[in-house]
Amino acid sequence: MTVLNWMTLGGGLLLFMALTSSAVQRLPISTACIYLAVGMLLGPAAADVLRLNIAAQRQWMESLTEFAVIVSLFVGGLRLRLPLHHPTWRRAVVLAGPVMLLSIIGIAATAHLLLALPLFVALLLGAMLAPTDPVLAAAVAVNDAQDHDRVRFALSGEAGLNDGAAFPFVVFALEGMRRGALGPWVFDWFASRVLWAVPAGVAIGYAMGLGVGHLAIRLRSRNRDMSASSDFLALALIVLAYVAAERVHAWGFLSVFAAGVGLRNAEVQVVRTSPHPHMMKRARQWIARSADGIMPHPPAETMVSAYTDQQELEQPAVAAGVVISEALTFGHTLDRLLEVLLVVLVGIALVQSWYWPAVLLATLLLLLIRPLATTLLLRDREISRGQRRLIGWFGIRGIGSLYYLSYALNHGVPDALALPLVQIVVTVIACSIVVHGISVTPVLARYERGLAQGKHPA
Repeated sequence: MTVLNWMTLGGGLLLFMALTSSAVQRLPISTACIYLAVGMLLGPAAADVLRLNIAAQRQWMESLTEFAVIVSLFVGGLRLRLPLHHPTWRRAVVLAGPVMLLSIIGIAATAHLLLALPLFVALLLGAMLAPTDPVLAAAVAVNDAQDHDRVRFALSGEAGLNDGAAFPFVVFALEGMRRGALGPWVFDWFASRVLWAVPAGVAIGYAMGLGVGHLAIRLRSRNRDMSASSDFLALALIVLAYVAAERVHAWGFLSVFAAGVGLRNAEVQVVRTSPHPHMMKRARQWIARSADGIMPHPPAETMVSAYTDQQELEQPAVAAGVVISEALTFGHTLDRLLEVLLVVLVGIALVQSWYWPAVLLATLLLLLIRPLATTLLLRDREISRGQRRLIGWFGIRGIGSLYYLSYALNHGVPDALALPLVQIVVTVIACSIVVHGISVTPVLARYERGLAQGKHPA
């Protein structure tokens, strides 16, 4: 196909999704299912206008998926407005830590026994498939800063944390494949890749997000600047937080997510210390309807529609709302565009990569390994059994796994193992997109009806 034909196809798909968005939202499937179907129609299964060999295109696939993941992580962190001391963050840490680790072990054992993969290769596969995807988890993530639902927040926090938390285990498996056995190198790996890289990545990103956020809000308020570009601010923070962490051998994924959380916390601190006069009544209403009574003020971006002239920008809370609102809008748009592109590519590659034995692995992962790990390790009196089941079910696999696959192919996976790993990972991703895409609308609708009636699912 020519460039013009590709532009026509891409523009037509985006126009169709824009004009039919309200109708699509009422369908019992996610948008990712539609993108996957479009990719399959373009691939060898139907029109055969494009073929994608992920193993052969590993270099640019790694770069593309890496960028998609860091954008999604930043946007996800920017939406999370709960205080860092709130118990919901501990739930996210449990999901991104012990639950993910148990999932890695379960996937590795299953792949070793059922697919006859060598032990370190099976462990690599487990590290690829264990993290919940930040790109495709949008349907079950928090909708906005005013969404404090325990299930959504736990899943959003998990998706932001575990893509970085899984990286040490990807590196561990690759090093084990190279060396062939355990040895003294394990202690070096643990010290550098876990004890240093994890907390350093979080600290660097959070400090940069918080500092840049306060600086941007102060400048916007002092100069009453309505022309400053917060989309550039967001993109710069994404890139610099990632680079700063990688420069000191910390995990860039964790840094970018923490940068989004830090930028949001800059807004929280500004609103708490310098609230807009018109926000006081709204704040009292906010606290009254908050089940946890934890938010001192509503998000600053709720003020933007009413107060956006230069005089009002002198109010720090209004300036904070403008900065956050623009950054969210830019990040969300970029995130959705990358989702369309990458899920379509998965659909194109699916026919060439489909591997029936991997369906059994996907079934065990989605129905047994992830739910069981969540049930065993997520112990919280404020989480009902029904909410725990929802959290266990919505462990969506997607672009993050595709990134780890591309990374591994570029960093030591032998050519003889490249095709089996591509087939397994792409098949599991496709199964997750379809199964979760079909279930997300009815399951969440039932859950939200229960919440509206003042009860949690039992």
